[in-house]
Amino acid sequence: MPAFGAFGEIALLLVMAAAIGLVGTLARQPLIVSFIAVGLIAGPSALDVVHSDEQIHLLSELGIAVLLFLVGIKLDVKLIRSLGVVSVLTGLGQVMFTAFFGYLIGLALGLGHVTSLYVAVALTFSSTIIIVKLLSDKREIDALHGQIALGFLIVQDLVVVLAMIVLSAIGIGAPGQDGGAGGSVTAVLVSGLAMVAAVVLFVRYAATPLTERLARAPELLVIFAIALAAMFAAIGDLVGLGKEVGGLLAGVALASTPYRETIAARLAPLRDFLLLFFFIALGATLDLSLLGTHVTGAILFSVFVLVGNPLIVLAIMGAMGYRKRTGFLAGLTVAQISEFSLIFIAMGVTIGHVTEDALGLVTMVGLITIAVSTYMISYSHQLYKVFEPLLGVFERKGTPREPSETGGHDDGGFKVIIFGLGRFGTAIGLRLKKRGIRVLGVDFNPQAVRRWRDLGLEADFGDASDPEFIAELPFRRAEWMVSTVPVHPTGLSYEDTRRTLIQLARSAGFAGRIAAASHSAAETDVMQGAGVDLVLEPFQDAADRATDLLCGAAGAERTDFPEIAAEGRAPL
Repeated sequence: MPAFGAFGEIALLLVMAAAIGLVGTLARQPLIVSFIAVGLIAGPSALDVVHSDEQIHLLSELGIAVLLFLVGIKLDVKLIRSLGVVSVLTGLGQVMFTAFFGYLIGLALGLGHVTSLYVAVALTFSSTIIIVKLLSDKREIDALHGQIALGFLIVQDLVVVLAMIVLSAIGIGAPGQDGGAGGSVTAVLVSGLAMVAAVVLFVRYAATPLTERLARAPELLVIFAIALAAMFAAIGDLVGLGKEVGGLLAGVALASTPYRETIAARLAPLRDFLLLFFFIALGATLDLSLLGTHVTGAILFSVFVLVGNPLIVLAIMGAMGYRKRTGFLAGLTVAQISEFSLIFIAMGVTIGHVTEDALGLVTMVGLITIAVSTYMISYSHQLYKVFEPLLGVFERKGTPREPSETGGHDDGGFKVIIFGLGRFGTAIGLRLKKRGIRVLGVDFNPQAVRRWRDLGLEADFGDASDPEFIAELPFRRAEWMVSTVPVHPTGLSYEDTRRTLIQLARSAGFAGRIAAASHSAAETDVMQGAGVDLVLEPFQDAADRATDLLCGAAGAERTDFPEIAAEGRAPL
């Protein structure tokens, strides 16, 4: 192959990453899988076209520092304090379960005590990036199971931090570890405490006023954040804590500032770009001829992660009083290992505690679990329908945790039941209440339910696609059912929750009329075909109303609660 030079090789890698990433996206796979595949193809085991190891390694290390910085910037003390008991217990329970049984599986495979321990700890981490992306795509990030999943992901992040700090400390002076300043565990611990003290002082006296000043020039704020991450990473590496811990402390230093979300949003694309080189470098170091020797172990560990992790989450949440559906959906989110698993094992290789074989094993587990769990999360509701008859053992009678979110309403008296308590649904509910119509709101977001109750409206917490929940709703005297729930992608095709809701409501005995919100002409056609009596078009209706007001049409004066039905449509 011709010599491209460093710039040419980087350009070639970017082209390959874009092409293979496109193929992976079409297959609904996270980019992590595609990027590792780029490294495998471009590495010595295949095309052997990349030789600028130093440049790629430098970009890889900067990417890890930025990644840990973004993890740290989310570890706000107030957020940690607000974690629910379920997130803490579920997160710690899953970590301990996976580590213990993963260690036993490693010993059974003959990996040795140290390697088994490393692999077991690596298996406890789930990918925050992948889970948040998939839940956001499904619009379930604010659902109860989504909020619980985010909670125990934060617990896992804290475990990652502790594991890396311990690993950095015990690695000082170990074979293969470049000695940092001090050369002893004591010196490292003192240096670490000094860095933590510096962060505390920075947060207390300088973080907020400095970021407020820098925020006047957003580009400068981003440069400052990158500089802080790189500086702390370099200091951490110098004193022996490692770049990872240094980058994380830099993030913590800005976690309590009012601009942390802005910084995180602006650095996310840079993180993804730089991590590309970490995964490429990882893939390039893997020998395809040796990966075959890990097939049995990789399959066994992968099945353990894909099945064992969701089951332990389901069991813990069931014991705490959550419904089997909530536990199942939350459990599926931890059915994979993360990029931190690979970073953790790579640190062990650098220190000299484990060999490249262990990194290859965990990488194979990562590729398998990430690929399979993507489909498991995307098709979570369909999987629940399949396994629901077997999950009764994981649900306590009465599910005390979730009914606390419901209002304990009687079985009659509601004229309208509204699904989806966002801005549009809330506006409709307030106007109906003003007219003396009793309304019940339903949403799968506990915060939305609480907001409704704060407004003096009655609301229940529940999933519009859950047959058991829909069957228990007070449909007896309801005349209208209104859905403002948006259509969202779940898997390779689009599942319209509104059509599912209509079918479940009719099966539950609802005999009234149905209204549903539509945001496009195509949706309107679908809704009419699904048996909707009244299609609400918020944008079109608002435009019609605004036009009437602008033109001074008769009867178009503003009121506190204007009509929501357009001309020629049956009013609610």
